[in-house]
Amino acid sequence: MEPNGTFSSNNNNNNKNCTIENFKKEFYPIVYLIIFVWGALGNGLSIYVFLQPYKKSTSVNVFMLNLAISDLLFTSTLPFRVDYYLRDYNWIFGDLACRIMSYSLYVNMYSSIYFLTLLSVVRFLATVHPFRLLHITSIRSARIICGVIWVFTMASSAKLLDNGSEQKGNATLCLELNLKKITNLQIMNHVSLVVGFLLPFFTLSICYLMIIRVLLKVEVPESGLRVSHRKALITVIIALIIFFLCFLPYHTLRTVHLATWKVGVCEDRLHKAVVITLALAAANSCFNPLLYYFAGENFKDRLRSALKKGHPQKVKTMFSFPACVWLKTETSMQGNTR
Repeated sequence: MEPNGTFSSNNNNNNKNCTIENFKKEFYPIVYLIIFVWGALGNGLSIYVFLQPYKKSTSVNVFMLNLAISDLLFTSTLPFRVDYYLRDYNWIFGDLACRIMSYSLYVNMYSSIYFLTLLSVVRFLATVHPFRLLHITSIRSARIICGVIWVFTMASSAKLLDNGSEQKGNATLCLELNLKKITNLQIMNHVSLVVGFLLPFFTLSICYLMIIRVLLKVEVPESGLRVSHRKALITVIIALIIFFLCFLPYHTLRTVHLATWKVGVCEDRLHKAVVITLALAAANSCFNPLLYYFAGENFKDRLRSALKKGHPQKVKTMFSFPACVWLKTETSMQGNTR
């Protein structure tokens, strides 16, 4: 079902130079396990921190919490994918679970894209019109917007639930493209490319340019940029990095792959490139925790409070590590600048 390098095992086996099947069996299990461990730990901890009671909550935290939940739900499906490739393309978890695999990938991908774009827009508005648009960035409005994004991404990806497992000899295939539905897949790709990637990417780029424009007009004091300006810039920069690293390569090669595919032809390099970019798209769940840490509202303070609450005696020792010392210093510096 996924454009991850193959449509049919038979087509690839007809070409002795086509090594995509072996490449996928070697590549996916290792990469997916790394993404699972890192993504589960990073997003699990982030959700725990966001759910801790705190004196101040903002719409930004609501968006980030929903983004972390989306990532955690997706990473929970990765062990099933690993098992499938380790069993030499044999799915043992039933037809319903197979349908959920591809569905969860695309729900996560496009909800992440929209949440990242939304965070950038909110940060941009906070630098340009901090008081005029308070009603848009309220907690209640943030929850409603998150609900709309969830409903939209889940509904627009529902067509993927039509593609389940397929029996082939003694093996049960899953996660493979369906030849009979190639035309529908090409149409879905064009729609998702425009609505799910190009429009958010264009919006994100505009936010970045407008924030730079605002900052160029602002007189920067010796102490540095204002907290709101700095966080806005960091948010958009990290979001753009994730877009360029995770989403742009995948959408580009997926479109080329679907547009140039021919029966019985194995374009080995292109197929392998698509496999790698699909893994990069899945890895967005590993990079998002960096956004929470560097640009979240009071995230560092919340993290310290959560660590003190869970291990009051050990927290001092934990902060003796270089990275944690930096965290402690950074947090105190923020407190002095506010």
